[in-house]
Amino acid sequence: MEYKDPEFELLSSLEQIIFKDVPQMITLQQKSNPFTEYEQLRKGTGLKTEEFARAMGVSVAMVQEWESKREKPTPTELRLMRLIQANPALSKQIA
Repeated sequence: MEYKDPEFELLSSLEQIIFKDVPQMITLQQKSNPFTEYEQLRKGTGLKTEEFARAMGVSVAMVQEWESKREKPTPTELRLMRLIQANPALSKQIA
């Protein structure tokens, strides 16, 4: 039996709900780069580092690791970032 991460599954479902009316424009030639995507998502939230870390449920140090490109966000973390960027009010509800 295949293991499915419940957190990943929940975020996937939320993503489908929030982005249901947004056309998906993914090109097959362009591979996703977690660092580039992180930078875009982080800037798009408009949150301060401390607020972003709290909304993500990680330490400020981890956010700094992502920003310095020493650590890359997991697919689950990127999904949560997409949700927070799409609906900034979520960051207040999560924290």
